This record gives sequence, structure tokens and C-alpha cells, in this order.
Amino acid sequence: MSAHNLPITGAMQIPGDEATKTATTHGAVMTTTAAKVIGVTRILAGLVFLWAFADKLFGLGYSTTAKAAWINGGSPTKGFLSHVEAGPLAGMFRGWAGAPWADWLFMIGLLAIGVALIAGVAMRIAAGSGALMMVFMWAAEWPLARFTEAGTPTGSTNPLLDYHIVYALLLITLAVVYAGNTFGFGRWWASLPLVRKNPWLF
Repeated sequence: MSAHNLPITGAMQIPGDEATKTATTHGAVMTTTAAKVIGVTRILAGLVFLWAFADKLFGLGYSTTAKAAWINGGSPTKGFLSHVEAGPLAGMFRGWAGAPWADWLFMIGLLAIGVALIAGVAMRIAAGSGALMMVFMWAAEWPLARFTEAGTPTGSTNPLLDYHIVYALLLITLAVVYAGNTFGFGRWWASLPLVRKNPWLF
């Protein structure tokens, strides 16, 4: 059986055993097992964003104490941005720390991206905005720097790559493989007239 004649499911996936038999004749494929794995990965990624939102909102005692919770008057951005001490954008990020617009934008982003990923809808918007957030956080940590402005070691272990870049690429991957179609509402979302007329909403 040629790669072009593989049986395809309603979700545009091919059985794993068929993909294995024809592995020498085709490129990357989405098998039914891979689709399930990517669907679970999407949900877990969404939970990461939602947990960060909830912890900063309520102060669950992990990265945010109850006293520093947003509902108790704390700032979701001040703790991180006020301690940016390396990179050419350090002054800019410190200037953003604790600003109401930055707090609201950050929290709305965490919530919206988390909900979109878990539901499997608006994946392109979630991927784009989530990747942008990760790039900003990468720039704030600036792993290229070996020393802070004060001359102390930054502790950077890699001059270019860190988990923010990995998260950004993961989000983009989830969108381009239509991860919302498995264990999500992606196909329903794609059937909406507004979404069909505006592909960037997929």
C-alpha cells in the first residue's frame, strides 16, 4: 500500500501500524496515537497557564503567597519584572513592573491562553499570543548574559535556549497540527461561520 493510499480516519489521521509499514516512503504523519498524545499535551499546556493564573490571582502558596495575591492587592508582574537585572531591555521591564496595564494584560493572557488550549479552540490566537508572551519572558531573563548589571553570575545554563523558547515552539506546534481536534472542540469551532470566514481565528 502506497503512502498516498493509506486509510485515513475522520480526524485526518492514519493508523500507527500502517504508518510504520510505509515509514520509508513518507514524511511526518499524524497517527491516531500521535493525535491522542498531542491532544493530552495541549490540555496539560493549558493547565500550566491556568495554574499560573490561579496562583497569581488567589496566592495559592506556591510561586505566590496569599499576601501577594492579586485579589489582595498584589501585583502579578512586580515580583518577576522588578528583579530583571540583565540584558538590554532590563530597564524597560523594570519600568513595567507593577503597572496596572501590565498586570491586566498578563493575567488576561494567562487565562485566555489556558482556556483556549484546554478547550482546543482559537488555537492560532492562543499560539501566537502565548509564543509572544514566552519571548518577552525569555528577553526578561536574557539567558545570553553571563553576569547581571551588578556583576554577579546570572546562572544561565544556555546562551540561547531555555524553557520559554521550548514552550513557544510547543504552542506553535499545537496550532499547526490542529491539536484542538482531539479531546477538544476544535472541529466544532472550525465549523462556525465566523471562523470559516476568518481563518486566523482557527
